[in-house]
Amino acid sequence: MGLIPDQARGMIGASDPPMRVEVSRREITKYSIATEQRLKKFLDGDEAPPMFLFGALRPLVPVNELGPDGIATTSLLPDLPLKRVMAGGTKTRYFRRIKPGDVLVAVRTLSDIYEKRGSKGDLIFLVYTIDVRTETGERVAEEVQTRIVR
Repeated sequence: MGLIPDQARGMIGASDPPMRVEVSRREITKYSIATEQRLKKFLDGDEAPPMFLFGALRPLVPVNELGPDGIATTSLLPDLPLKRVMAGGTKTRYFRRIKPGDVLVAVRTLSDIYEKRGSKGDLIFLVYTIDVRTETGERVAEEVQTRIVR
């Protein structure tokens, strides 16, 4: 198929600048209430529920800076011949619980780009790996996100 330009392939291994997130008891409680958590440890803000990172690691940007898919634009989205970007799935591995007072540092890396032919045409897959650690380097989570461009 040959849809992926060399410049895009050259971006594999590139990373966004690290994102630093300070976790507060209040933010954990707000998230827990909003997502209808039932466990006291989450509602009291003693520990963050597993999906807490999903929102915590999103950059805070004005609505007019969001892409057509509702996601903040990133320097890690190469110029591709196909333009419609869709979510393709997320897999997360947790290495430890997230607690109030944690200072997390997340680094998002474009880890792969590949193409396939689907039933409705060509597709390009972008794979991002997000490494989340404490400020002191302790591993917290690894998230692998796939975006599909068609």
